Amino acid sequence: MSMYFAVACGGALGAMGRHLISGQVMRWAGSGFPWGTLIVNVMGSFILGALVEYMALRWSTTQEMRGFLVVGVLGGFTTFSAFSLDAVLLLERGSLGPAFAYIAGNLVLSICGLIAGLWLFRQVLT
Repeated sequence: MSMYFAVACGGALGAMGRHLISGQVMRWAGSGFPWGTLIVNVMGSFILGALVEYMALRWSTTQEMRGFLVVGVLGGFTTFSAFSLDAVLLLERGSLGPAFAYIAGNLVLSICGLIAGLWLFRQVLT
């Protein structure tokens, strides 16, 4: 039961962070392109890479803490369900170029974010 509680608490925090950051990005950049979701997905991937590397090299933590941070906080923070909806809405509007740029940007930049997080923490911690 404590694992479920840890994941639930982390998920609430991650979802609140996603809402805060996505909303702020939308205020800055406008709502014509889903920049907020893209930024959150790249940030979440970077943080996941850094966190996984930190836990592997320096922080031997409990399964509950891993569940809280990885499944809960970052699972609630990253938004691939919102990403899917944004992509389909762009496609349905006939915005093929922006839709494919958005899809490719999320995939490529999120993977790059994860690699950057791994690399950075390998440099810092080793």
